[in-house]
Amino acid sequence: QVQFVESGGGLVQPGGSLSLSCAASGFTFGNYAMSWWRQAPGKERELVAAITSVGGITKYTDSVKGRFTISRDNRKNTVFLQMNSLKPEDTAVYYCNAGFRRPEYDYWGQGTQVTVSS
Repeated sequence: QVQFVESGGGLVQPGGSLSLSCAASGFTFGNYAMSWWRQAPGKERELVAAITSVGGITKYTDSVKGRFTISRDNRKNTVFLQMNSLKPEDTAVYYCNAGFRRPEYDYWGQGTQVTVSS
């Protein structure tokens, strides 16, 4: 079955950095675009970043452009999100899924909590 295991979140001060990882299984990872999503308290889940199956094309929501970088390692079935210059408004639970514009699967992992606060 499809599984996503996110890790790397934590508490960081504004301006700090975090590196998230997502290990995926249960499908042919290299055939799918992958994406990171986040959900803040009281808000809907939103697409943060996405990357095509071989990593040639990436896209970001406007609020994270220039600060976040998505990448992937198809040998390890893992997608990454490097987050720099973090802001309090980046506070959310971060999830990964397959897909470039919308989630490919209804299943979501447990996510990883990112809290940006002084």
